Amino acid sequence: MNLIILNKSDFIEDTERVQIQDHRLDHIRNVNKPSVGDELRVGLINGNIGCGRITRIEEGKIEMDVALDREPPAPLQLTLILSMARPRVFKRVLSQVTAMGIKKIIIINSYRVEKSFWKSPVLEEESLNKYLIRGLEQGQDTIVPEVLVRPLFKPFVEDELPDIIKGTLPFVAHPYTSEQCPYNIGSPVTLAVGPEGGFIPYEAKKLIECGFSAVHLGERTLHVESAISSLISRLM
Repeated sequence: MNLIILNKSDFIEDTERVQIQDHRLDHIRNVNKPSVGDELRVGLINGNIGCGRITRIEEGKIEMDVALDREPPAPLQLTLILSMARPRVFKRVLSQVTAMGIKKIIIINSYRVEKSFWKSPVLEEESLNKYLIRGLEQGQDTIVPEVLVRPLFKPFVEDELPDIIKGTLPFVAHPYTSEQCPYNIGSPVTLAVGPEGGFIPYEAKKLIECGFSAVHLGERTLHVESAISSLISRLM
């Protein structure tokens, strides 16, 4: 936890003092091992970041005076369209791309996605928020990404996607194309990443018809989380 995320409910009345009593307390005690007067990096959810100075340590709580005087890091100018992954992989990817600064994530279906994945509790709002917060803590950010879930591929691509990609350069990761992924685009990007093995030809064709350019990372097929990191690093 590189940044302690604060909620408005943590603040004591109208002061600049907060009281931590939940799972964050365990982390502060066990990892930071603080003393009164120590300073920790903190940030208000969807707000500024800054410093918290510990003023009181008790059995079930820690109090800090906080100064939130800096804006969070600038967001990455990239919209990620991600085919639903195996839940344990999806959790890692969600935290990973949040830590990288992506602020719009759209989860879509693909022929190679197992139907059971869509019944996973990981897609429930509480679970999504849990892994988004983990990414914010890792990346020292406070702005929660927008996550949209679109389980119907064709209606999404035909009805919503044309507006989403406006003003961006849209790319789809496709291992069977001849075009290598470009470097350092310098413009806002929409990136579509399918399941391991890529989108099936019909899905890739629909995305290309929508305006996407198909690109690849080389001859090797990577795990989803590795592919996403490599693609974002190259494009941005």
